[in-house]
Amino acid sequence: MTLIQLSHPIVLAWGWRRALIAFLSGAGSTLALPPIDLWPAMFVTIPVLVWLVDGATTPRWGGILAAASIGWWFGFGYFLAGLYWIGYAFLVDAKTFGWLLPFAVTALPAGLAVFTALGLALARAAWTPGAMRILTLAAALTVSEWVRGHALTGFPWNALGYTLTGPAVLAQTASVVGLWGLTFIAVAVFASPAALADEERETPHVWIAPALGGVVLAVLAVFGNTRLAATPTAFVDGVRLRIMQPDLPQDDKFNYSAKRAVMERYLALSDRASGPQSSGVRDATHLIWPESAFPFLLAREPDALADIAKLLAPRTVLITGAARAIESQPSSKTLHAYNSIYVIDHDGSILSVYDKVHLVPFGEYLPFQSFLESLGLMQLTKVPGGFDRGDRRRTLAVPNAPSMLPLICYEIVFPNDIVPAGARPHWIVNLTNDGWFGVSSGPYQHLQQARVRAIEEGLPVVRAANTGISAVIDPLGRVIASLPLGAEGVMDSSLPQRIESPLYARLGDGPVEVFVGALWIVIVVRRTRR
Repeated sequence: MTLIQLSHPIVLAWGWRRALIAFLSGAGSTLALPPIDLWPAMFVTIPVLVWLVDGATTPRWGGILAAASIGWWFGFGYFLAGLYWIGYAFLVDAKTFGWLLPFAVTALPAGLAVFTALGLALARAAWTPGAMRILTLAAALTVSEWVRGHALTGFPWNALGYTLTGPAVLAQTASVVGLWGLTFIAVAVFASPAALADEERETPHVWIAPALGGVVLAVLAVFGNTRLAATPTAFVDGVRLRIMQPDLPQDDKFNYSAKRAVMERYLALSDRASGPQSSGVRDATHLIWPESAFPFLLAREPDALADIAKLLAPRTVLITGAARAIESQPSSKTLHAYNSIYVIDHDGSILSVYDKVHLVPFGEYLPFQSFLESLGLMQLTKVPGGFDRGDRRRTLAVPNAPSMLPLICYEIVFPNDIVPAGARPHWIVNLTNDGWFGVSSGPYQHLQQARVRAIEEGLPVVRAANTGISAVIDPLGRVIASLPLGAEGVMDSSLPQRIESPLYARLGDGPVEVFVGALWIVIVVRRTRR
């Protein structure tokens, strides 16, 4: 069977068959994401999307609506298969939240699929036969993915550009064009084989588009190989990290009665020997614990701070996640709660604090908090009134190490929005608690996005996760050391040095936005002349 014969049933599909093909193509595209990273699968699924839009030939608005329907079903399959793990969070306290699981697992993908629908509608409005429609699709989906990453509070998780970041050599292009540039490249390259199904008499030289796609992939691979070979990992002198991964059951993190058991686990695990020559935590200059480490307010528990002081050697500093609360006024009983990172000295003194800026909707706060709480709803963290957001991102000075940029949980998934203006940090500390999501693909996807931020910014990332995957990542996205998902342990590592700011860190998304904008002018002009 030729590719033309294979494409015809897809182009001519109608009704539920067209919806099913789009859904399966979207779901199949997640094979390109972690932990599978089968990125060539996109050479099958994205051409199918092109052929489905080719079949949306109803005149005027009918064709645009048909393309939007295709986009919604493709997006629903993509997000349902890629974000199924969110349902695990509703099973942590199944008595309270279990009934919401089917709604959450389907409602979020259904909502996110609207952005894909908008992208396909935009593409269909400017659709023309031939290879140009490949670039039209790439430009339209880049726009819709960018909007998804910024609208409301933004959710760029599993943006299509990540399908090109599994191989380290291909991921290096993020240092030049960032995630949204990778999204354009990924869609254009993966869609290019669709041109081979065009009729030669209607589209001469049908091989040009896939040939150019192959050339682009080759250029990316050569660039990546050259960059990796030319930039070996260098380390900061005198800094020795110890990352503690407790693999603490999620329900223990909200159980105050487990306070003593949690502290004893942390203390014993942090001081565990990691090899025959290891002296435990005394070997480390910096001990790092994960997000929201304690089932209590650390600053209000002097015995816990005393335990930490006994653990730390005179030259050791603790960097840990912890909830913190302050009164709105000295005489008020109203508390403002924050998801925070503390830097603690060897004598138990709190040296500095960072409060999380980009909070998780429905996880750390509710939109229309007071109204929804009056209906009996609450966010997953069960903090009355929800967490408050920090005032700004900032670097922190840390004893015995260069300045660091603290980021909590999914703050690290936002490209071009993590490094504050001013002095550039030397490393990123990303504390997270992916224990909400069990042993699933979610933590692997989270790690992948941290790797891409390291490449974009030219900064090493040190990641401490409650249940994994904890890792030390160099500024080219290479994982220097890691602990597996779902296991407790400690990991010792040196701190990689940062590199000179990559082009993307200096210019941001501006060049890609200008390129896509200019391409849209060409597309629209070409469309109006037909």
